[in-house]
Amino acid sequence: MKVVYWSQGGNTQAMADAVAEGIRNAGKEAEVIDMDGYSADELAKEAVYALGCPAMGDEVLEETIVEPFVSDLESSMSGKKIALFGSYGWGDGQWMRDWVERTQKAGAEVIGGEGVIANETPDDDALEACRKLGAAMAEA
Repeated sequence: MKVVYWSQGGNTQAMADAVAEGIRNAGKEAEVIDMDGYSADELAKEAVYALGCPAMGDEVLEETIVEPFVSDLESSMSGKKIALFGSYGWGDGQWMRDWVERTQKAGAEVIGGEGVIANETPDDDALEACRKLGAAMAEA
């Protein structure tokens, strides 16, 4: 299973690693991939995958790598099961609610019904939520 993320300071990367750990603990293989330089066309072949991105600017997806990647992926999301996660430093998680809604409108099922978010560096509770997200992916 693929866990594709973009991280600026390492917080979202730590979350990606925890999602992958949850997948592996559930007995499946997990591949953690930096979104920068990865192909949305390649990911579109997968039935179940995870996407991670921190909140940027006014609570939006990162605009030079993540937004174009998600836009390219959107037309292939219908019928997929997608886990979403990311960190934020301000606001209240609106970027994740918007991302969940956008993913659902594209026809995908968001695993767990919502994204997993962490304020700044993910604490033990946030990392455990990511491991549980990975376990849910393995069962999807």
